[in-house]
Amino acid sequence: MQSHGNGEEEPVAHEDDIDLIDDHEEQGKQERRRAVEAVLMVAGSPVELSLLAQLLELSPSKVDALCQELAEEYSRDGRGFVLARVAGGYRFQSHPDLASYIERFVLEGQSARLSAAALETLAIVAYKQPVSRAQVASVRGVNSDAVLRTLCQRGYVAEMGRDPGPGQAVLYGTTNLLLERLGLDRIEDLPPLGDFVPGPEVMDALEQGLRPPS
Repeated sequence: MQSHGNGEEEPVAHEDDIDLIDDHEEQGKQERRRAVEAVLMVAGSPVELSLLAQLLELSPSKVDALCQELAEEYSRDGRGFVLARVAGGYRFQSHPDLASYIERFVLEGQSARLSAAALETLAIVAYKQPVSRAQVASVRGVNSDAVLRTLCQRGYVAEMGRDPGPGQAVLYGTTNLLLERLGLDRIEDLPPLGDFVPGPEVMDALEQGLRPPS
């Protein structure tokens, strides 16, 4: 107890009381960490930061910091999974360096894989969206209506609006489901197209090889 000039005494916090407060705060933090893990474990899609904040009754910034802390911990421990920010939310997903095992697991016995035409069309929509059926057909050189319907049915592509020009053609774009499947947070995270275009020296070599002998 501390004595004041008026004769009153002020209670002084004991070390035991401080330890109890620290223990309570640590227990609360551990419970929130476990809550994040539990929610993400049962979620079928990435959980938005705002929803996690609502569930934990914390600010989005604090929840974001908590998720980053968990992600770094998993990385240090060398786990087979990571906590990733995908499609505007957080989810657990397999570690990138284990992709070969996941591919074998997912593809074993699968018969519903996307065709080469579907993958080609999906790439065009992803990089040129919003895009009309006519624009997709122009790039591919063939009618792509059936392929676009398939991609819409699979949930990877959806109607995003209409072209304000003549005819008001339907415009297509990619969905959050595609971002989730690709493990991306935003469509802008796709690698630049330039990464897939051969350099001038390669193009020159190809041109030389295609020329008829003189």
